[in-house]
Amino acid sequence: MSHHHHHHIPKTGGKEGILILSIVLNLLFVAVEAAVGLLENSLSLLSDAGHNLSDVFSLVMVLVALKLSAIHANHRFTYGYRKSTVLISLLNAIVLLVAVGAIVIESIHKFYSPAAVNGEAVSWTAAVGIVINGLTALLLMRGQKTDINVRGAFLHMAADTLVSLGVVVSGVIITLTGWNLIDPIVSLIIAIVILVSTWGLLSASLRLSMDGMPEGIDLHDIETKMRSLPHVVDVHHIHVWAISTTENALTAHIVVEDLSLMEQTKQQLKESLWKTGISHSTLEFETTECVCHNHDCEQ
Repeated sequence: MSHHHHHHIPKTGGKEGILILSIVLNLLFVAVEAAVGLLENSLSLLSDAGHNLSDVFSLVMVLVALKLSAIHANHRFTYGYRKSTVLISLLNAIVLLVAVGAIVIESIHKFYSPAAVNGEAVSWTAAVGIVINGLTALLLMRGQKTDINVRGAFLHMAADTLVSLGVVVSGVIITLTGWNLIDPIVSLIIAIVILVSTWGLLSASLRLSMDGMPEGIDLHDIETKMRSLPHVVDVHHIHVWAISTTENALTAHIVVEDLSLMEQTKQQLKESLWKTGISHSTLEFETTECVCHNHDCEQ
């Protein structure tokens, strides 16, 4: 029997610098947007500012998660603090859902009590938002392919860009027609956009927090590739879960023809698993004469 563990501290690379720049840019814009929204009595601007503020919180949490994931494992947390990235992803999704509820409540109130809005000020402020959100989305585009937290932030910023465009349109309509009711209508549209963009993040975060199958991992494909290797007779008791939002782990029982071939087979399995997105593997080897009969092995 052999147990193999492959541990490493994840590289945060240039993610931290990009996140800090994104946080500063968006925080400055939130302050300006909220101030104009209050001065001009625009709910759509205030809704967008609230959404952007929740995104700043999201970016801060992603930064915290990166810092925590780089802390070395210890005797109390043998995988380090990598799982915090999953919990933070879940927290971000919940915060955004709360923001949706607040926007919907205020929008309904505005339908019954519409107020005059300075459409020109709303349009110009939201136009700045298009630039800020679009730039932030571009900065996050690369990292979103490999990290669910960064992907969540990227999707929110991309959605924010479209939302800001909607606010610009509402400002133009108010300026041209004086139809102030468009303001709460746009706010409700913003709430729907946030809800849609958040739902995927929420479901993925819940799945990972419950040690469900990580996205992009095909268990059948992994099993097939492991069984296809020379000297591997059978594979069973396979479990795959996410250690963090960027790293996956696997445990499995491997039945081989001869234990003398164990080291060679182990290296081949490691290489195969790495290519499928498994960075941590624990393998237990057995021979055909001594296969595990533990009840757990049937799972």
